[in-house]
Amino acid sequence: MTPSAMPIHIHFRAIAEDQPGEKWKALCDQAWPYYRAWFLRQGAVARASFLECRRALRQHMPELVPTWERLVELAGGGDIEARFLSLWNPPPYITGCSQAVWLDPGGQHEPMLLRNYDFAPALLEGSWLSTRWSGQRVVAMGDCLWGALDGMNESGLAASLSFGGRTVCGDGFGIPLVLRYVLEVAQDTASAVSILQRVPVHMCYSVTLLDAQGDWATVFLNPDRPVEVTRHRAITNFQHSVEWPAHAQATSACERLAALQAQLGTGAPASAAVGAMLREPLFQPAWLRGYGTLYTAAYAPQSGRMELHWPGQSWPQAVKAFEEGCREIVYANTPPSHPHG
Repeated sequence: MTPSAMPIHIHFRAIAEDQPGEKWKALCDQAWPYYRAWFLRQGAVARASFLECRRALRQHMPELVPTWERLVELAGGGDIEARFLSLWNPPPYITGCSQAVWLDPGGQHEPMLLRNYDFAPALLEGSWLSTRWSGQRVVAMGDCLWGALDGMNESGLAASLSFGGRTVCGDGFGIPLVLRYVLEVAQDTASAVSILQRVPVHMCYSVTLLDAQGDWATVFLNPDRPVEVTRHRAITNFQHSVEWPAHAQATSACERLAALQAQLGTGAPASAAVGAMLREPLFQPAWLRGYGTLYTAAYAPQSGRMELHWPGQSWPQAVKAFEEGCREIVYANTPPSHPHG
């Protein structure tokens, strides 16, 4: 078997820890060398200073400051650790991802937020964290040690992110920390939108929100354009139109969006929509090229249920009954033969 044909093994870990402690520290100790190398790849002087980072957090996300200070302490208390954990003006990063709001046309079943996370397997943190850092419980897929790729809180707000298709950078936070902030302090889609309208982001992203009352929105975020609140039920890796054709072509962004919109228009049950997320073109087997589908997540805010899916298996959880555990997922370098979770 050639190296390029070797299967890729990734561990997903469900971790429950109400306040930052030994479990988070163990996660940090394992991942920090890799995050440090990424953060400093352009040199320390290319990153914002400690004072700039602290000022940005205090100004824009003051509720997170006590948790940030505790995490910095657990990480060793160093200057680089503090600057990294602020996620203020971090290095750029680009992902894939598809996300959608599924609605039952008959109104008999609760709405769901569905998403595929497409990225390089070696760069996936794989931590599914259940925490109570700011008062309410949050269950989220982790990134950058305390950021969130997608998740849901006990108020019944679910949120996910995707890259918005432009390379422009500006002054702002990395989107995983902004999504974490939304889940920590917002109770519904309206309050989440208010946060997204005032917190600056450093790159172009789309955030989809769904709350327990069934209210939903997709918010277009850019460092150089006004925040735009839309009613897009399906989104991939561009906002109104493709502005980076090479990326859209490489990630099949247009094909994925068309497939997602077609699936939502069938009126089929949520299970069918999840099945479609686990099939091409929505399921991307391009792991070696850095944008393969690493998991499918389904969030049901009214009941507080969530589930991770992979071809052939799934992992259900609930906000109020989160169980620790570990799953090893193997990604082959060919499309899956049984695309059903």
